[in-house]
Parts: sequence; C-alpha cells; structure tokens
Amino acid sequence: MSNNTRDNKKVNHKIDEIGITDEKITGRGGLTLFVKYLEGIKIYPHLNRLFGKLRKSRKGLPVCEIFEQLICFFVDGTSRHVVHFDRLKEDAGYAAAIETSPAGMISSHAVKRFLRSFWFPRMYLFRRLLQKLFIWRLKITRPSVIILGLDAMILDNDDAKCRHGVEPTYKKVKGFGALQLSWGRFLIDSVFRGGSKHSNHEDTAKKMVRHAVSQIQKHYRADVPIVVRFDSGFFDQDLFSSHEQQHIGYIGTGKLYKDIKHFVSSADPSYWGSYENSRQIWDFLEFGDRRESWECFRRGFYLRPHYQHQQQLLNFARPDNVLYTNLGMEQPIDKKLIDAGHQHLLTPEGIIETCHDRGADELVFRALKDFASETLPFKRFNQNAAWYYIMLLSFFLLESFKEDVAEQVVPVSSYPTTVRRLLIDIAAKIVSHSGKIILKITRSTWNNLSFRSLWIRSNAPPVFSWA
Repeated sequence: MSNNTRDNKKVNHKIDEIGITDEKITGRGGLTLFVKYLEGIKIYPHLNRLFGKLRKSRKGLPVCEIFEQLICFFVDGTSRHVVHFDRLKEDAGYAAAIETSPAGMISSHAVKRFLRSFWFPRMYLFRRLLQKLFIWRLKITRPSVIILGLDAMILDNDDAKCRHGVEPTYKKVKGFGALQLSWGRFLIDSVFRGGSKHSNHEDTAKKMVRHAVSQIQKHYRADVPIVVRFDSGFFDQDLFSSHEQQHIGYIGTGKLYKDIKHFVSSADPSYWGSYENSRQIWDFLEFGDRRESWECFRRGFYLRPHYQHQQQLLNFARPDNVLYTNLGMEQPIDKKLIDAGHQHLLTPEGIIETCHDRGADELVFRALKDFASETLPFKRFNQNAAWYYIMLLSFFLLESFKEDVAEQVVPVSSYPTTVRRLLIDIAAKIVSHSGKIILKITRSTWNNLSFRSLWIRSNAPPVFSWA
C-alpha cells in the first residue's frame, strides 16, 4: 500500500506549510517558577547591597537584574557559551518568561564587562553569601548533627589556550582547582585557585572550616555537634589540631606507612572486628597512633575489605585503608553527640559507616559538573573566578528551589539535567489580557506537574535572612 493512501485521520493532521508568529512563546516556561522563587526569597536586596557598587552609571542595568539573567542562564543550561546571551537577547518569549523586557536583556559583551569589574576582595563576598545561604538552610531543616565534607575539585580545562591559572593538576590534566566545603547536596564555601595547588595548600582548608564552624555556632546553634570528613589529601597534624581546638569531630583517611603495616601484620587475630553493609564487608583493627611530628595519640582504624565488584578478595589483593578520628576519645565533641542522640557515631561501626558515606560528598561535585561546564570561558583569572562563583550561587539556589518548591514533582536527589527536562523545559505562551500578563501552558502539563501547587509554593517560599 502506498504511503499516500494512509488513513484520513493521519492525512488531515499533516503539516503542509511553515510560518512565523510574533506571539511570545517559549520552551522554558518553568523558569518563571524559578524567577518567582528568587523574588520570593528576597535575595535581590542582598545582591544589590554586596555588589551594587559595580554599577558605574545609572544608565546601565541594576546589578540585581544582571545577576538574575546570569543565574537563569545557568539554571536553563541550554548553552554553556557566553555568546548564547546574544541569542537570548533576541528571544522575546524567553525575556517574558524571566519577567524582563526585551530591551533589558544583556548581551555577551555586557556579561564580559560586568565580570571584568570583579577582583579578589569582591570574590570573598560570594563566599560570605554562600555561607549565609547555608545558615538559612540550617534554620529551615534544623539538623541535630551537621556533617561537612571537605574536598578539592578539579575543573578540567586541558584544551584551554593561555588562560591564567590553568596549571597541571594531580589528575594529569591542566585546569583550575577549587577547595570546597559541602553539606549534603549544598556547596557552602569554596576557594577558586590554580590547578597546581594541592588539597591542603597552606592554611586555606583550616581557615575555611574554622570560619564555617564559627558561623554555625554563632547564627544557628552553639551546642550542635559538627563532624568534618575528608580524604588523605588533608592528612595533617595542624588541621587535626585546629578541629580539636574548635571542639568539632573529624574523620579522615590517612596514609599506609610501613610501621602501620608491620603492626597490623603482627596483630592478634582476636583483636579484629567486622563491619558489614549492603554492599561490602570490612575487617577492621582499632589502634592508637602518634606520628613522629604529632603532639598526641589519635584513634585509628585499619580497614580491609572482603569484597570488590561482587568478588571476594585474597589477602594479597585487598585494597587496605586507614582512617583517623577524634571521636570516642572523651573530647567535648563526644558529649555533644551523646546529648544530641548520636552516640552511635562514637562506635567503630558508626565511624566506619560515616567515613564510607564520604562518597556521597562526591555526588555534589558530580551534580555541579552536570549543572555547568568544567571549562571556563575567559582568559583572565578574575573573570573565570567570578563566573565560577555565580555558577556556585546558581547551583545552591536551584538545590533550594528543589526543596522548597519542586519536591512533590522532582525528587531532591535528582540531577540538574532531570530538573531541567521535567520542570524547566515547559512549552508556554505569555499573553497580556485585562491589564494582566498570563503564562499559559498545556492542560497535560498543568495536571502532570500540579502546576497550581508549584505556582503557589514558588510565590511563598521561606525568606532568606542575612542574620
């Protein structure tokens, strides 16, 4: 049978011509919910207070409007190139979706000029803002224990040409390095730096943790137990001592020195314990250790896994590991954990479980790289740093949006690409009627996403307070 003799129903729905419409139509209707959310949490006055002096003339756009478009650019995620702003400037439907006039849309040149005005003292303002946003989330969720993740993330810029700060990294690529402090799915502080800086470079990590702990104890709760976990890149006596002076806990992996291996090999088998979860079984040996330069003994655990990739390992093939902690050593953090009902974190099983959960801290890095590109677009270090911090700010706000508005539709654990496909990439039409601007979507989208509920929640989110 010929294709031309298909049933009449199919033939009647064929598209025969194409044309142009001047109506305001967009494929990013979900951005309106996010823009309403930004307005509802009242973040714009804080952005204007911190960065308002970047506006050199009253003829230019207000700084908060530039930030709004930059944040929406990252949340949209259609393109990761700065020139995409020139395409958005010609899209009246996109402008209407983010509640901006077409004349108020910024160009790629405006973005470059704006980011060129940033220098290092202003970079610290981004860090202050992230820390305050973190306290805001703490006051909403009110956790009884706070577990922070300290780690370094490499931004692969191996193909970059003559970019300031792009240096060889430990991952054998050229790029930037960022020391980051995370809490669950949120990145709460970061130091952007050249790729050659190692994880515990100078005293940056120590100062970052001390400042975060100070903010938590001053603006959230002074008695809340805080535990920091990290990998062997932060295996340092000075960092351990700093945590102990602040009365916080730490769990970190160490290094397999020869004397530790010798001690373990000669230990009585009856001293070994066993820990098991749904994926693997570990044998562990608890011991006290004091390195040559250390001022005191610390609690250590030697770990030896039984399984890897569903196969039991022979003794000579087991990837052994060692971790150190101050938990369970009768320090002030122990009493805080007991009072908060988390005494299980003082046991060997609780410590090992918490250490292995450090893999969850890596997921936030994966989500960030899914959210935006590792490759930074500018040649100057300051411009790339400003771009990076705006990216972190946008990522934090999207994670907050998922919790406060979209949790019923999109799981909070979803990656940004999933959120974009389900919630942001919505076909919509913006019309004016009776003095009102109305966003119209299809009935199926309205019903499937419970759009009325999303609209109500995005217009009444918890307000962000600096205090």
